Amino acid sequence: QVQLVESGGGLVQTGGSLRLSCAASGRTFSGYLMGWFRQAPGKEREFVTSINWSGGQTYYVPSVKDRFTISKDNAKNTVYLQMNSLKPEDTAVYYCAARRVINGEYGYWGQGTQVTVSS
Repeated sequence: QVQLVESGGGLVQTGGSLRLSCAASGRTFSGYLMGWFRQAPGKEREFVTSINWSGGQTYYVPSVKDRFTISKDNAKNTVYLQMNSLKPEDTAVYYCAARRVINGEYGYWGQGTQVTVSS
């Protein structure tokens, strides 16, 4: 049974930093993309960034590029999201998710962790 468990959310001031973690278990994730999504109040969930578990290739949406960094620790089966220079518009529930690289949809999801950036 696949489980994705996020942690590390919290309250931070504008310009501050947070590091989110996503502990993955239940299968090997070779051939998978691990992604971070977020959902702000009253808005739809949006994709933020992803990393290829096998090759390490990353992708970021423009709004977080150069501020957020996704990384992974294969030994710990954990994906991280380092968030710097946080802005109030980054406030959201952040979700970790997984999908197959080829012809996959994000079918595995964590429960989410709240990130609040105060102005």
